Amino acid sequence: MKSPQKLVLAFALIGIAANAQAQHSLKQIWATDTVLKIPESVLYAKTVLYTSLIDGEPWAKDGKGEIAKVSPAGKVINANWITGLNAPKGLGIKGDILYVADMDELVAISISKGKIDRKIKIPGSENLNDVTIDDKGAVYVTDTKVGKVYKVVNNTPSVLFDNMKGANGLKAIGNKLYILDGDGMYVSTAGGKPTKITALPHGGDGIEPIGNGDFLVTEWDGYFYYVKANGTKQLLLDTHTTNKRTADIGYNPATRTVYLPTFSGKSIVAYKLN
Repeated sequence: MKSPQKLVLAFALIGIAANAQAQHSLKQIWATDTVLKIPESVLYAKTVLYTSLIDGEPWAKDGKGEIAKVSPAGKVINANWITGLNAPKGLGIKGDILYVADMDELVAISISKGKIDRKIKIPGSENLNDVTIDDKGAVYVTDTKVGKVYKVVNNTPSVLFDNMKGANGLKAIGNKLYILDGDGMYVSTAGGKPTKITALPHGGDGIEPIGNGDFLVTEWDGYFYYVKANGTKQLLLDTHTTNKRTADIGYNPATRTVYLPTFSGKSIVAYKLN
């Protein structure tokens, strides 16, 4: 039988090893050419990455915005696939429709036709930001300026939550809705009041689930975190002193590849999550 001192040391070493194993990292795989005009959001869709390009002022109805198509290997397929948008941001797919947050409208694009199918006006909105879709087909969209989360069913919008400071990133998973705002990450179950999971002092932007209850979360200023289900987080990337931002990420869970739009860096950078 080991002495008490040796047992304590053994348990300490096991704890250190467990903490080391729990650490994660990002390894860059590729970066596109710097030809993407202010990429804000990336959506992974198996054979293609859809990317919203602001191509103008971040919050302007100037008609300069576009949706680009990029291959999962980093080749720009079409930088002008959809044009004429207004500072487009978050993206979500349901069937053949790609939904885009476009200032005060939710734009529905037919993927097969490669053109805008319809535009859904969101009354009271000003700066729509992120989009997510639940398994019943309801579309959710945040408004950063007015601090609201809208729910759209059968093209009819309603206010789901308000008084959320700087509402931004969204992700629907089962009966839960995860929301990023100006100070943290929240979760709402079955439409109940959102409860805080973790603090985000610089304001949350992109959010993607890992599949085990953990999340990848970004703050636009240049901070990228691995957030565990219990709310503890690890900083994976810090670019806040550079021209490259960490905007609304995409994620391929099969290959654990993260697609990061760099905003003013004019490129998408792919990383392997280790």
